[in-house]
Amino acid sequence: MSLISQNALSKIETKRQEDIKEKEVEDGQESDVEAAEVKKRKRDGKAEQLELEQVKEMKKLENFLFGSLYSPLEFGKGGDAEVEAESAAKASDLFFTDRSADSVVSVYQEDVDLSDEEDGGALKRKPVWVDEEEEKVTVNIAKVNRLRKLRKEEDEALISGSEYVSRLRAQHVKLNRGTDWAQLDAGEKMDGSSDDELTDDDNKAAVVSQGYEDMDDILRTNEDLVVKSSSRLLPGHIEYSRLVDANIQDPSSGPINSVQFHRNGQLLLAAGLDRKLRFFQIDGKRNTKIQSIFLEDCPVRKASFLPDGSQVILSGRRKFFYSLDLVKARVDKIGPLLGREEKSLEVFEVSPDSKTIAFVGDEGYILLVSTKSKQLIGTLKMNGTVRTLAFTEDGQKLLSSGGDGHVYHWDLRTRTCIHKGVDEGCINSTALCTNPGGTHFAAGSDSGVVNIYNREEFLGGKRKPIKAIDNLNTAVDFMRFNHDSQILAICSGMKKSSLKLIHVPSYTVFSNWPPPNANLHYPRCLDFSPGGGFMAVGNASGKVLLYKLHHYQHA
Repeated sequence: MSLISQNALSKIETKRQEDIKEKEVEDGQESDVEAAEVKKRKRDGKAEQLELEQVKEMKKLENFLFGSLYSPLEFGKGGDAEVEAESAAKASDLFFTDRSADSVVSVYQEDVDLSDEEDGGALKRKPVWVDEEEEKVTVNIAKVNRLRKLRKEEDEALISGSEYVSRLRAQHVKLNRGTDWAQLDAGEKMDGSSDDELTDDDNKAAVVSQGYEDMDDILRTNEDLVVKSSSRLLPGHIEYSRLVDANIQDPSSGPINSVQFHRNGQLLLAAGLDRKLRFFQIDGKRNTKIQSIFLEDCPVRKASFLPDGSQVILSGRRKFFYSLDLVKARVDKIGPLLGREEKSLEVFEVSPDSKTIAFVGDEGYILLVSTKSKQLIGTLKMNGTVRTLAFTEDGQKLLSSGGDGHVYHWDLRTRTCIHKGVDEGCINSTALCTNPGGTHFAAGSDSGVVNIYNREEFLGGKRKPIKAIDNLNTAVDFMRFNHDSQILAICSGMKKSSLKLIHVPSYTVFSNWPPPNANLHYPRCLDFSPGGGFMAVGNASGKVLLYKLHHYQHA
């Protein structure tokens, strides 16, 4: 073979080998591309599967939180009844009602009754967790002052832990009534009907029963729908603030012997030994002076409105007294009383029905004078000297006491003494006061002791007072109940700042009164406004101190 042919063959073989290698390279590249595509499809499949799983998880969570959003319930199809029952059972396991409180708690008792009716007598669900140590622990509720209110008997001391928990729950519900005030009485609703089934006529009848003629009348007045002044006043501390003096625009140059609010709550009279009668409009800020009247021959020992607000009766250490007609603006001088020779008519009381004025006379006599004719209409006679008087709420009964230490009850219709009883521990009685309801009365003595009695029990023969207040050590000169009988004020004019406020339901003295840094001087008289919001105190320096009692919202 020639060299040319050999070279040609070698070239052909070389070319063939190169073609084979190129083919192998191309085949290898194609296989790599296919593998990459397979890997890519696998990754895409995993991502889609992961995304689907995430979507399913989100839907599951949304259904758990917000209900069946993606598979709404259809009425008439019961295919999902088992699923619904299972979900309801799971949901009910998440909550439980704690009914471990005392059986007296009506809120829990109602829940128990309803659950019994709905379950058809089924067993109650038990709490998720119970503290086993409660039965082993004992609590002494008589040792700690704030736990004594949990006692059911006076000598009860140790109770178990579970009983302690139940009593605390009952006490909490008792003090926090919730929204019972917003619920209508059961008697106002129709039998067997719910709130949704009440018609407009039923709602209107309920509104009329509340004191409104029409539903729109509720919005036609500015009266408070919730009156806080009727709430219970707590003992211990009384919230108050000092206001501008009631007579700041015209102070008296002599001791103040009488202060009294008019029944409208804004007009206040102040009178004293400077022989002036002053009227002020009380607002707590300016206390504007309205009028003053000067009596030339009578230093005023006592001045009082008639309960109907039409007149003012003034008296002093004189044989006569004055009557001021507020409607006609006329002052009349009355006396001496026909048939009597009393040298002084300085002590008197006006009946709540504005018909009778009872004056303290000499030698145990009580003089009854008509408010219309200003003439003597009768007399009453005590065994000892008369020093103080007090009418009952209806104006038909009169209480009196004096130097013999007895309290007399008089019937003004028959002018006879219906009862006479000893005021315990009293030798000389100096003050009497009845509460607005007429159920209780207080008797003060020259020793500073104030005895509080239940009037019905006292008339029945019980001599022991409900409570004896001995916070004063000088003679009691003045006493006054407020309008709802929750506060009794007692004062003595013989000692500075000798004025105490007593919480009547508990018969304890308010510990933060009188003010520690304030000087009341020598208090001589006091009065509460008709709504209880203001308290005026007259003293021997000629000032009328004015205080705001925050518990009462109305003047």
